[in-house]
Amino acid sequence: MADIIRLLPEHLANQIAAGEVVQRPASVVKELLENSVDARSTSIQLIVKDAGKQLIQVVDDGLGMTETDARMCFERHATSKIQTTEDLFRIRTMGFRGEAMASIAAVAQVELKSRARGTELGTCLTIEANEVIKQEPTAMAEGTVVSVKNLFYNVPARRNFLKSNPVEMRHILDEFQRVALANPEIAFSLYQNEVEVMNLPAGKLSQRIVSVFGKEYKEQLASCEENTPFLNIRGYIGKPEFAKKSRGEQFFFVNNRFIKSQYLNHAVLTAYEGLLPKDSFPFYVLFLEIAPETIDINVHPTKTEIKFEDEKTVYAIVRAAVKQSLGLHNIAPSLDFGADVNYIPLQPMKFPASTDFEAAPARAPRASAEPPVSQPVTTTFASKAFSGGGSSGSGERDESFFTPSALREAARQSSPENNVESKLFSDEEAFPAASAGMTGGSKTLQVHQKYILVQVKSGLMMVDQQAAQERILYEKYSQALGKRSGASQQLLFPQTLQLSPSDFSLVMELAEEFSALGFVLHEFGANTIAVNGIPAEIPLRDERELIEGLLEQYKNNLSSLKVDRQENLARAMAKRVSSRLTGRLNDQEMNALVDQLFACQVPNYTPSGQKTLVILQLSQLQELFLKS
Repeated sequence: MADIIRLLPEHLANQIAAGEVVQRPASVVKELLENSVDARSTSIQLIVKDAGKQLIQVVDDGLGMTETDARMCFERHATSKIQTTEDLFRIRTMGFRGEAMASIAAVAQVELKSRARGTELGTCLTIEANEVIKQEPTAMAEGTVVSVKNLFYNVPARRNFLKSNPVEMRHILDEFQRVALANPEIAFSLYQNEVEVMNLPAGKLSQRIVSVFGKEYKEQLASCEENTPFLNIRGYIGKPEFAKKSRGEQFFFVNNRFIKSQYLNHAVLTAYEGLLPKDSFPFYVLFLEIAPETIDINVHPTKTEIKFEDEKTVYAIVRAAVKQSLGLHNIAPSLDFGADVNYIPLQPMKFPASTDFEAAPARAPRASAEPPVSQPVTTTFASKAFSGGGSSGSGERDESFFTPSALREAARQSSPENNVESKLFSDEEAFPAASAGMTGGSKTLQVHQKYILVQVKSGLMMVDQQAAQERILYEKYSQALGKRSGASQQLLFPQTLQLSPSDFSLVMELAEEFSALGFVLHEFGANTIAVNGIPAEIPLRDERELIEGLLEQYKNNLSSLKVDRQENLARAMAKRVSSRLTGRLNDQEMNALVDQLFACQVPNYTPSGQKTLVILQLSQLQELFLKS
């Protein structure tokens, strides 16, 4: 049998290795920026064209490289960061594998210009597919300029799998923000297609956060700091009232390296327990300084995963530090036992003259009984169960509701004296709310402005008002996105919204879908959009909050769902708009809501799987009133 195992050619091995390190243009941006940080730069400039597919250029004023180092840096496993095995367990630099530059050069056309400090001339090196085309001296400023052109030009299958320019640009912005947040003492700037997107001067961490995310973050920052012999923590957390529906703005850095850790995220959320609205996530940028030998960052080529030697202690310290910060900034509720508080003495509850119907042969006149103190009851009734006045052949629609007159008639038939109802209550006393708002034949009832009760043949159906709206709107928006037929309502005064670079990029990415839904948006300067119209039937109220909330929900869905862009946007839009359509409904609105719900393809559940309705069988209702 002939030998079949062969050594792969070097260029093929490099392309395979590049698949782990260089997944998309953002991967190149990350590696080049981290190399510039390791070179002790004070100013770093990132220039991107065609979302990194045509050009990614990083310019820094760091230490630079000699002619030999410039050539060696493109060899696999060539690095200046470590030399011995022991160095692997006390890493302080961002890079250490010696694979990034070789991987990038394997799948792109690379030009490197570098001049070491104290030298008169620099060197210019041109490489294509790991082959050196030329190397020559050049005049330039101290530092390094790396230009990566035509990424994946020699691997067309990989290039075809890249997403659209807005999507790839959003990933580049994410990597740029992470490196910029980790190094506030370095000035950063970003140019996209020769337009300045971000300019971040060197300064403090708080200034960098405001520069990256916007001026409104100035109000929500609360400093967090804790020093222990095992771990030091510093950074900022956001106040609970500014929490968002997405996890996007949560950053952990261990020894200045961005990491992803669900375990540590849970520690922070636990510290916020009881302070956050439902399904909301706080903002935080936290830096952990820990002895390098107690962690392992050599887990994945992207180096965003990390292992702690004693993760339980890290969890406890992070949780305690965040909890202490919340308390120091008077965010967490506390009791002041030294305060002079005038407590109101408890008053006994007052009831009508007699509530024991069996013991009281006759109740006192209503005028003599002191009425109980109660909250106003917000209940409304509709005249039909499913449609506004229309009739149907369905037996469920023809059933009568439990009106006061119907109850009294049932009481007469079941009582030996045929006079029970006169002894128990009068019309107005039996159903004070129903007497005010209920009409003969009413079949629906709104409870607490959240639920709608509907009588059906088998018992009682309870509809979650907001969940029903979400299902109805989801199917409506899905259809509008499919047919590009969304209707708009024009704003009398257009609004301008200043967005973060990543959110602005996301809006540009979803421009066609926004238009299909009925939004009328126009670009209005750097990271700014003008809102001239919104989808019809949406209440006109704070369009900024609507669009920002929609983007948050969309980004939140990206991390938890594997659905296409239109499906994601339809779900996000339905979720955000349904939260606005709450409150009291009149008869026609309740009828229309229930009717529209049952016209949906899947009326029982929201797109996320939450129930929209529950039916209590008549037997279940009867069991509630049986003696135990």
